Amino acid sequence: MKVLMINGSPHSQGNTYTALRQMEEIFHQQGVETEILHVGNKDIRGCIACRKCGELGKCVFDDAVNEAAEKFAACDGLVVGSPVYYASANATLVAFLTRLFYSSRFDKTMKVGAAVAAARRGGLTATYDQLNKFFAISGMPIASGQYWNGIHGQLPGQAEQDAEGLQMMRTLARNMVFLMKSIALGKEQFGLPEQEAKEFTNFVR
Repeated sequence: MKVLMINGSPHSQGNTYTALRQMEEIFHQQGVETEILHVGNKDIRGCIACRKCGELGKCVFDDAVNEAAEKFAACDGLVVGSPVYYASANATLVAFLTRLFYSSRFDKTMKVGAAVAAARRGGLTATYDQLNKFFAISGMPIASGQYWNGIHGQLPGQAEQDAEGLQMMRTLARNMVFLMKSIALGKEQFGLPEQEAKEFTNFVR
């Protein structure tokens, strides 16, 4: 099994990374392969609604989004970590996720998603909710832990002092592995749930 981990912080070794590394240690103990992609320091523009991805099968902007899409397609789970800016995720990460989820055309159903937020003090739950919406719209089961998945720290390294936050990450990783393995067994025995053709409606009168 493999989990792709997205570091949405501009700092490669900051508190968001500390949270992801704590999870990574558990994944490795459980025999799960991991890869951490650092995207928070990349020059990633937002979606321009050109819809070219429908023709190309990938985003028209050939950057870290298309690179990540191939890795995402091959993994069993996705962890997205972000620092908290004004009670929301890093704007670079949001641009990255918006284009990644919209432009990639592979079936994401039953890939397990997990969101992690790092903050000095507040805004963790708002960011956690924001990130989970990418999973929910894609039919991805959302892994949970023992609380809302967050860790506290302002300066790099301070998150290592948050004993409860670190424990949350370990619990989340163990639960995520269990969920991925359970889904794999379910696929083998029962197959995936039947999918109907999607109905799209709007509110234009």
